[in-house]
Amino acid sequence: MLIYVEYITERLLYTLSFVFKDRKVAYQLTNDGIAFIAASGPKLNYSEREFADCLQIVPARLLFEDECLQKKPIPGAFFGTACLEFDQTADLLASIFYVLSRMEEYNSLQTDGLGRYKASASILQHQNWLQTPICDIWSNSLISYLEKSLQVSLSAQPPRFYFQPTFDIDHTFAYAHKNSIRTFFAHAKDLIYRRSERINDRKKVRSGALPDPYDTFEQIAELAQHFEETKVFWLLGNYSKLDKNLSHLNLAQQEKIKQIAAVCEIGLHASSLTQHQPQQIEIEMQRLAQIVGYQPNSNRQHFLLFKLPFTYQQLIKAGITHDYTMGYAEQTGFRAGTARAFKWFDLQKNEVTSLTVHPFVYMDGTLLEYLQLSPTDAKARIQALYKEVQKYGGAFSFLWHNETISGYQHWESYQSVFKENFLIN
Repeated sequence: MLIYVEYITERLLYTLSFVFKDRKVAYQLTNDGIAFIAASGPKLNYSEREFADCLQIVPARLLFEDECLQKKPIPGAFFGTACLEFDQTADLLASIFYVLSRMEEYNSLQTDGLGRYKASASILQHQNWLQTPICDIWSNSLISYLEKSLQVSLSAQPPRFYFQPTFDIDHTFAYAHKNSIRTFFAHAKDLIYRRSERINDRKKVRSGALPDPYDTFEQIAELAQHFEETKVFWLLGNYSKLDKNLSHLNLAQQEKIKQIAAVCEIGLHASSLTQHQPQQIEIEMQRLAQIVGYQPNSNRQHFLLFKLPFTYQQLIKAGITHDYTMGYAEQTGFRAGTARAFKWFDLQKNEVTSLTVHPFVYMDGTLLEYLQLSPTDAKARIQALYKEVQKYGGAFSFLWHNETISGYQHWESYQSVFKENFLIN
């Protein structure tokens, strides 16, 4: 298929690659009108210029500009497919780029108490598209429209589907291996709030009578041996209000890291301090490298703290090539409109970058603590998300923590929810 455009831009090339190249659809791009007229075979005119006897789609200006939109697009429809409308033009390609690039998040003031962009602010949530991989749906709709209009088969192949458990290690241990000062203050806090169960468990763990409830690393290791795409992200930041894991110098901590590193890749779980101290990323990377014996190239931000474009720019500068933060804390679904890994497009520099973004579809705390779903409803949500990813391709990637899979305290009722992931696969 030959596609004519008046201008070939980075935004256009990026979007066409997502739609066609990743589905093995053969296409060529030209801005030579004479060559386009002379060419035989299926042709698409994606411009305002008119050609005789040729399929034309008049584009929105978004893919041919350098700036971010100052206001959100409105809902529209492209031959029966609900999408976004820009400048009174409904455009599937522009819709895909707008969502995939996360344009709406740039300079947005609609953030939560931690400065995170809110799912409730997203146009996907407003249009009830968040629980579906809308960019892949739009891609398939465009290909179907072209095949019908051009009366050809483009032989599109569905993107690969794969299963990807991921785990964040925020607190390696609940009670064990903590120094006397931290233990004293934790005990005092439990006394104040009359948390007798924690007081008793702490005594038993520290005396060796009870295993630490957060020590679920044998279970994680076993899963990693069965599922090769398993990823684990370890918090090794300085102690702070939001970062409370043990020191990277703690020998028990190092032992657990090495245990998991023997069976799967361990990535950085960049601390909250990296948001305001970019040099901290490299410090934490070196801490992890000294323990595992290799330079980490993957990351997930602690508390899913990231702000575009700055966080991703700093990760690239530090040498990170894969990031797994693309998802919401408050809501499940497809933040970037897809479950497929994709290259991040830096709108500030208007270029494709070396950073590959790996979205996840839900987090454990989202189901229980934000949405407050019953185990039955949580399982139904997981099954629905799984079916969407399986249908359109990409990674069924989900996020749990070593502490939550333990079933300790209020997570006890969610043991069957965690197992649901592996029953449906």
